[in-house]
Amino acid sequence: MVDLTALKGFDWDDGNREKNWLKHRVTWSECEEPFFNSPLLLNPDPAHSQTETRHFALGQTNAGRLLFVVFTIRKEKIRVISARDMSRKEREFYAAANS
Repeated sequence: MVDLTALKGFDWDDGNREKNWLKHRVTWSECEEPFFNSPLLLNPDPAHSQTETRHFALGQTNAGRLLFVVFTIRKEKIRVISARDMSRKEREFYAAANS
């Protein structure tokens, strides 16, 4: 399990900010919001961790939008790789884990 308490913010580059908007209509600020809201479910993503350790988060934005966020940790910062709306299965899992 990843510990986010010692991290110092987010690491973005222009391409990464724009990619999530173009592919999934998720703004970079929305990508960050689940990390500050409860409940937040964090899980390792070993299937996609060949070159670096990746994790995924299930959480919600300030507006209540349910997001699936893939990220890694680089130099004490969260680097979002991808963010999208949760699938039906993910929403069900998230609801069950938080009931």
